[in-house]
Amino acid sequence: MSDDVTRPDGGPPVGTPMRGRRKLWLAAGVAGLTGVVGLAALGGLAARDDKSGDSERLSDAQASAPKQNVSDAGRADDAGKADDEADGNPAAEGGNAWSGGDWSGDKDRGNDGRVTEVPCDTDKLIQAIIHANRTDGATLKLARHCTYELTRSEYGNGLPVIKESIVLKGEGTAIVRAAEAERFRILNVGSGGHLTLKDVTVKGGQTVAAKTVPAPVSSFGRTKPTEAAAAAAEPARGPAMAAPKGPATAASELPAAPTARSGGAATARPDGTATAAPTGADGAGILVQRGGRADLEHSRIVQNHAGWNGGGIANFGTTNLRHTSVEENSASGFGGGIFTVGVLRVEESKVSKNSARLGGGGIANGTTPNGTTVGGGTVWVWKSTISHNRTSSIGGGVFDNRGDIVLTQSEITDNTAGTDGGGLVTFSDGRLSLEKVVVARNYADGEAGGVGVGGGSNAVIEHSVIKENVAAGGGGGGLYNDGGDVTLRDSEVLGNQAVGEYGVGGGILNDFGRTRLISTKVVHNVATAPPGGIFTNNDGVLIDRKSAVKDNRPTNCKGSTVIPDRCFA
Repeated sequence: MSDDVTRPDGGPPVGTPMRGRRKLWLAAGVAGLTGVVGLAALGGLAARDDKSGDSERLSDAQASAPKQNVSDAGRADDAGKADDEADGNPAAEGGNAWSGGDWSGDKDRGNDGRVTEVPCDTDKLIQAIIHANRTDGATLKLARHCTYELTRSEYGNGLPVIKESIVLKGEGTAIVRAAEAERFRILNVGSGGHLTLKDVTVKGGQTVAAKTVPAPVSSFGRTKPTEAAAAAAEPARGPAMAAPKGPATAASELPAAPTARSGGAATARPDGTATAAPTGADGAGILVQRGGRADLEHSRIVQNHAGWNGGGIANFGTTNLRHTSVEENSASGFGGGIFTVGVLRVEESKVSKNSARLGGGGIANGTTPNGTTVGGGTVWVWKSTISHNRTSSIGGGVFDNRGDIVLTQSEITDNTAGTDGGGLVTFSDGRLSLEKVVVARNYADGEAGGVGVGGGSNAVIEHSVIKENVAAGGGGGGLYNDGGDVTLRDSEVLGNQAVGEYGVGGGILNDFGRTRLISTKVVHNVATAPPGGIFTNNDGVLIDRKSAVKDNRPTNCKGSTVIPDRCFA
């Protein structure tokens, strides 16, 4: 049994050292996370007496009751306070809505490992999880085709915090927050806990919104080339334009910001590091704490809404998805489908039709709140689809900031961004690898219709296709490189568009970055102003003899270093 949980929400001790200061690429115009309202504002349920005296029995649950009948008024950020009280934490107050004041009871040992069948009774499910937490975990076989409807919560969680190795094995089973219940997340995996979910739908979780809703993240901090700059071969920039959601700010004007490879809400310390931890508004469907683990197999995470990050899933630990769909979730912050700063693996799964206000409609790996950067973790995506996601800001399909992302044999299609990066954006100092990936039919109101690579980032794109993407307000219909290092090998950039008054570089726009083409084709791309193929304003574009840039409109190439004989008319 895990005995090192020192926070009321099941998380690890605070104060883990984070990485030091690094240069920030873009303007971050987002308010801090202070003032996030937890469910504490809604008031807690009074403790109930255990009428039977049995610590493993719910206080007033009817053994035959098919559903819960108590309204939710739980408190966020306090999950598991009763456990802390039992462990001698004087800060723990209040009672427990389910078991008379203490989830952990006597911490009984001796689980024999047998599968426990849980009838289609929500109170029985809660009781079974409580018991599994006491007895070193269990496999809980849920009722076939049953909907366990949650009507009340304990400290912001619809089910007890997972503190041991617990398997919830369903068969067409759903765990759903009742439509009229107060807001709470469905599942919370604490530090040291391990949740395995098999053939289960998690639906309808909601967390409270931040008290002060921050402004969207500013767009690319670049200055768009004017028509004069596009028409001339001079490597000069034109006057800066305001981003769709706020004025662009040059990277040199931004303060250095601390970064963290793990955590959610970031708070700058005097020494320049950042403390990151989940908030009560993160992870409406499933929250995985630092030190926690979740394995989701043949499951669905649908129609959950987070008041901050991670509508479907917020991962601060390790989360694996296999044959699982994350659909129709939303977040007021980052990561409509999934938010992560830990380790995330997505295999043969689908992330679709999710939305986020600030970034990463499908997946967000890190955030950029108020200049204090919470860097992303490590993300692997294999044989999966990220499609039809949207954000009002940056990164319609995938948003990354200072993290590592590897996508293999996957598709990023039909995503939309209100500013930049319709398909995929690595915001700053990230590492991106695409192999056998299709990035197609994505749309950005600003720049980078398909892929955006930010300052200090490194991207390797191999055996991939970037096609039919649209940048409606600037350049880089297919690929926009804003001060990063990009290599395209054995790939194609075709049929992309850069439209609008400043539309140049329908295929590729290299903005003071370094872009190498190796055995790569840039063809049939279109821009409003020349060139339609590749535009660069520095000496950073290199094209080998096995590559071709041709049949683009109105011209193929413009810039100081594009090798003329590679840009065929």
